[in-house]
Amino acid sequence: MATREVAFQQRLDPLTGVSEWIVVDDGDSGVPEVENPKKSFLSSTSYLDMLNDSFRNRAFHEAIKKTIKCPCHVLDIGAGTGLLSMMAARAMDSIGPEEGTVSACESYLPMVKMMRRVLRMNGLDGRVRVFLGRSDELEEGRDLPSRADVLVSEILDSELLGEGLIPTLQHAHDKLLVENPQTVPHRATVYGQLVESTSLWKMHDLHSSEEEASDGVHLTPPGFEKIIGVKQQQHPMHCDALKDMIKPLSDPFKVFEFDFWKRPECHGETELQIKAYRNGRVHAIISWWVLQLDDEGTIFYSTAPQWISNNNNQGELTSAFGAKDWCDHWKPCIWFTPGAGLHVNEDELVQFQATHNDISISYNFNKVNLNSQPESFCTEGQLMLSPEKIANYGDKHWRFSMLTAAKNALQGKSSPLCVIVDDSVFLTIVSASLSQTSNVISTLPGLQGNGAKFLHSVADTNGFSMDRVKVLGRRVTCLTMDDMNRRKVDILFAEPFYRGYEGMLPWQNLRFWKERTLLDSMLSEDVTIMPCKGILKASAMSFPDLWRSRRFLKSVEGFNHSAVNEILGACGDLPPSLESPCLPYFIWQCGEIKELSEVFSVMEFDVLKPIHACSGKTNIRFSKPGVCHGFALWIDWVMDEKNLIVISTGPDSKYWKQGVKLLSQPVPVNADGSCSPGESCSSELEASFDPFTAELKITSSFS
Repeated sequence: MATREVAFQQRLDPLTGVSEWIVVDDGDSGVPEVENPKKSFLSSTSYLDMLNDSFRNRAFHEAIKKTIKCPCHVLDIGAGTGLLSMMAARAMDSIGPEEGTVSACESYLPMVKMMRRVLRMNGLDGRVRVFLGRSDELEEGRDLPSRADVLVSEILDSELLGEGLIPTLQHAHDKLLVENPQTVPHRATVYGQLVESTSLWKMHDLHSSEEEASDGVHLTPPGFEKIIGVKQQQHPMHCDALKDMIKPLSDPFKVFEFDFWKRPECHGETELQIKAYRNGRVHAIISWWVLQLDDEGTIFYSTAPQWISNNNNQGELTSAFGAKDWCDHWKPCIWFTPGAGLHVNEDELVQFQATHNDISISYNFNKVNLNSQPESFCTEGQLMLSPEKIANYGDKHWRFSMLTAAKNALQGKSSPLCVIVDDSVFLTIVSASLSQTSNVISTLPGLQGNGAKFLHSVADTNGFSMDRVKVLGRRVTCLTMDDMNRRKVDILFAEPFYRGYEGMLPWQNLRFWKERTLLDSMLSEDVTIMPCKGILKASAMSFPDLWRSRRFLKSVEGFNHSAVNEILGACGDLPPSLESPCLPYFIWQCGEIKELSEVFSVMEFDVLKPIHACSGKTNIRFSKPGVCHGFALWIDWVMDEKNLIVISTGPDSKYWKQGVKLLSQPVPVNADGSCSPGESCSSELEASFDPFTAELKITSSFS
């Protein structure tokens, strides 16, 4: 009797913030599965981007062919679509008639389903044994016929260790591999560089930005400089997009080396002395890693920024495969220096310590040398926000717009009841401090009790009493009139900002519209709602790097991968009934980009009315020649009914992710009146919003 494999996938309802568990059922695993790509959870993952990374694919393929010299037992951990397993099987088939064994282990059921399909399409389903589960659940004799002679794996993230590389290798060496196995990759080396960058500094030092703003709002008052901060961790980022705003202060230096062919340690640390080669202030450490894929040291893959690769004379950052393409799945990482940074002089030695545990790498500067604010440190009520949110809270224009809108809303209202329905500590402070008679209720659903502790810590400095502020720390769906002290709401405020939504599509923040609707019966007749409207904006774009990373797959190193395109949300050569998905990206980090049109309004979301279905369309005329790969989409929030104060989340702001709608095929375009045959001068963009699912359907046509 065929077995059924069932797993659960967590899905977030973007309009309520409630997570639900969805059953992923494999059905009869002996029969080809039928997928509904619209219900797939995989289009927002990095799998497609990885499979389109031809540099990576060739490097692994060459290393596997070079490593496997005879039939043997190969173990592939974190097998994904089975690409490395198929490479190993073909490598052994090319050696001679004697067959080896390939065991592929993958813990994510949807990927196992896809792997089985890909293996069948390539005629290798009988050559690769597939195991659903974690590698530390495998046992020799029960699951594996013997210990493996060769390990192939790619359980790496941008930091290197975040996907559990060390514990996975430890268990594999203890239980699954022969003594002194061969591995692909053979080794990984982590490098770093000290840099100065005002852009990076603004992403972590809110206190200094507030001092420059001088607007009277103190999220980080004296004595509490670090009460809002960025979590001390590696932050993946496309540093090449900031290359003109980054000043290297040192040569690259080696931090750690990890050998895949031997059992790694859980903990390691090293004292580093790095010479600064110019004067400056160390705002961050940029780090990256280099894979040595073969044991001889001839095949490498690097995540280094371009300025490192272009200026490097060592063979380990170059290879015979040519220049590395832009990709989004692995990036350099940023480690922010505490406070205002560390001032260094030319030829000065900078001393700091690098430490790793089983999942992360961290740095600890000699704090005696840090020329920054006092080392006051308050864990009570401390808030950890994303770098982009820190920069947004420190932005003068954003703060001025919010303050002005709040002042206008509060003006003339006596003892108003103000309700903040998102995670905005800024608006909570502003509502309480601008009006000495206001009563403020703040939901802070993502910050919860820590948000209340934070407000207690900064209340005196901002000139308000916590007697007038109540923090609920829960979702709007749970609120009643008792929470409002039996009063109607006079002012409904939001940024809108929900903790944990930074990586989501711009219209996910229409959760504010849903919550305003749930509170409809609790709103006074003359309620002021801020923001009162959202406007969906769009611009035609050329982004060849992004389109290439999401393009339709045919052959990957000679292996047919066409079965994964619909499931992974590829663009190009899809059936006419299918559209590529809208995905969230920082446009400024998408490699080569070019705006081909002005900004156009597509549709409006009228927050003054309860949430409802809405639609709109616009004719986008191209203002520049080029190749259109898709559209950037975002929301401009209109804060007041006079339409005077607008806060944009568009590409001009580096601190918000935009939505990207890629075309099925790139379209040559030219400015209106200059079109040649085969070029388009305009495009019609149409959008419709579903208030029940928060899905925004985008379609386009060219003329």
